[in-house]
Amino acid sequence: MSERSAGTTDTAEPPGRAARAGSADTATEVFVAHRNLLFTVAYEMLGSAADAEDVLQETWLRWAGVDPATVREERAYLVRIVTRQALDRMRALGRRKESYVGPWLPEPLLTAPDVAEDVELADSISMAMLLVMETLAPVERAVFVLREVFDLAYEEIAEAVGRSPAAVRQLAYRARAHVAARRPRGTVSADETRAALQAFQRAVETGELQGLLDVLAPDVVALSDGGGVRHALLRPVVGADKVARLLAGGWWRGARRSVEPVQINGGPGLLVRVDGEVDGVVAVRVEDGYVTGAYHVRNPEKLSRVARETAVAR
Repeated sequence: MSERSAGTTDTAEPPGRAARAGSADTATEVFVAHRNLLFTVAYEMLGSAADAEDVLQETWLRWAGVDPATVREERAYLVRIVTRQALDRMRALGRRKESYVGPWLPEPLLTAPDVAEDVELADSISMAMLLVMETLAPVERAVFVLREVFDLAYEEIAEAVGRSPAAVRQLAYRARAHVAARRPRGTVSADETRAALQAFQRAVETGELQGLLDVLAPDVVALSDGGGVRHALLRPVVGADKVARLLAGGWWRGARRSVEPVQINGGPGLLVRVDGEVDGVVAVRVEDGYVTGAYHVRNPEKLSRVARETAVAR
């Protein structure tokens, strides 16, 4: 009597099943290993964590259908997929932003303190830089991010954006010049940044006008984003005197509020709570010891990433 007829269960897997399972496991491991990098690429192209997560989901679905054994360079392959998906999403977002109520600001991220130690990464995800990159055309922005932030070769970028290497070089040159003319003037030491943020926080909490004037740069710009849901500025406020009076009057007047220093997008910021609930964040740009930019986000749809740290990488 054979083993099968004796009632023994045949546990052998059908041909190919083990290989497919192993391939799926490998694909998952590779994707997880590069996930933070892929999120950062998508976020820098889109300025939205929610849209970046959607792009990652679409990237995973495409990557899951690929046999990793056929891929020579996994990082470059995944970056190519995420770039193409992000470009598609950028074009849709552009139409959505045209009808946005008031100034549009990037979705803020609560980041770990060590992100600030990587100066290039911190600068690339800062509110100020993301706003500068908003002025680039979609393909220019993709090329700038992949070349200047992630140091990809022109040939790799060409595959990602569907252009020739020569065209990518021209796009990179044009984008670099465009950003250089508009980017923040420079960075300061951690001690200077900390001192400026502390002075700014004290002045905001007390409403002391002179204290604000002492820490604000003459050409400081204040922007706020309520998304048409929360009260916010409908246009930028420029100049130390105007911004100081705005802050001294209180963006949150009449409410019980608390202000906590945090790292927002790799730089200094304040997390604002009203009656214990998160009401918004203020990302602060510090240059030469003075606050040159205050970016206040109150849109509830953009505050999901300030309750916990988001991992970014390059």
